[in-house]
Amino acid sequence: MRWIHAAGRGLLVLVVIVTGQVASGVGPGRGLAAEGRGPLTLATAGDLTGYLGSVLEGWNRTHPGEKVTLVELPDSADETQAQMATDLRDGDRSRFDVLNIDVSWTSEFAAHGWIRPLARDRFPVDTFLPRVVNTATYDGQLYAVPYVTNAGLLLYRKDILDKEGVDPPRTWSELERAARTIAPEYGLDGYAGQFLPYEGLTVNAAEAVYSAGGTILGDEGERVTVNSTAAREGIGFLARGVREGWIPKQALTYKEEESKRAFQDGRLLFLRNWPYAYVGASAQGSPVAGKIGAVPLPGPDGPGTSVLGGSNLAVSSHARHPDSAARLIAYLTSERVQRQVLTRGALPPVRADIYEDPELVRQFPYLPTLRESVRTAAPRPKSPRYDQVSLVVQAVVHDAMAGRQTPAAAVRRLAGELDAVSSR
Repeated sequence: MRWIHAAGRGLLVLVVIVTGQVASGVGPGRGLAAEGRGPLTLATAGDLTGYLGSVLEGWNRTHPGEKVTLVELPDSADETQAQMATDLRDGDRSRFDVLNIDVSWTSEFAAHGWIRPLARDRFPVDTFLPRVVNTATYDGQLYAVPYVTNAGLLLYRKDILDKEGVDPPRTWSELERAARTIAPEYGLDGYAGQFLPYEGLTVNAAEAVYSAGGTILGDEGERVTVNSTAAREGIGFLARGVREGWIPKQALTYKEEESKRAFQDGRLLFLRNWPYAYVGASAQGSPVAGKIGAVPLPGPDGPGTSVLGGSNLAVSSHARHPDSAARLIAYLTSERVQRQVLTRGALPPVRADIYEDPELVRQFPYLPTLRESVRTAAPRPKSPRYDQVSLVVQAVVHDAMAGRQTPAAAVRRLAGELDAVSSR
């Protein structure tokens, strides 16, 4: 059993096929016809924390007529999205009933008619962190239910900054200065994120643009807004890091795990990653355990803006038994399971009250910082053609970071290629 964490380091992909009958638990609600209940087949991609089995065992014990069996999809978020889209295009032949989709896919899946609108009163959305609900909507309608959220954090070597008498950076200039001057003194590289051309680079690029005050798309993807001074500043920050050497060239090959390993092995002073990387680097046996801290991502003049990661649960338009599908979603977003999302999975839950539990804050000291990062985070560009938008952003920004284009030329190219995608 595996769990995928890509571009949101919280992406879990669930697929549920439902047949048969049983009663109990959450009753039918508006928007989902009660057509019977039965066993569930759940497909998931790569598992980095291995907690889902115990969660599903709890469901299976209390829902003997609706037991869940797992089916695996590829580890890669891009491959998973492609396989899901291919299956959903098959219409009534689709195998999938419930999809736990990356938050960036909600608009695309809804616009194509692949997932059905949901009744808010069937799910505990009023208990969620406010920002996360926006990732589950399209055209003003709820099309999914948030399950896992995420926001990027800046992890840093607290032991080294304390020794140097330097506070953790709040601005890009402070980050650059420490990465350029302090890191080499300790034989470390300065700063890294997820810079391989894949979904993670789209996230890092969007965060840089957002932190500088810019945007990429507006009006649900129908208007391109990236051709701005802010976008040039954000992409310029990333490109300058590689050119000046405080971002190592090796980081252009990093995804989440590679960058986490570099930080955890003691090779980096600063790392942009999701909270799961803090947990791994703090675990017993880690070379940097007890030596790290976490703060919000920096920006040009103060704290920057993270992209919201995570995943949303949606019901396929071709679900055979949407009532059972909704019952499973309600279970996975219950308070008890949401606590397990954090304590067993090291993934950020969507329920707001969990972030205020003193016992959990002692166990996971980054929770207050994470909540603040989620509070000010922004979603990736919403677009019915999100997969194409992301591919364009990845390619153009990677070229700029690799020195093949200036940031100004990259922004002009990005605007032109996004215009072409939007006009299709």
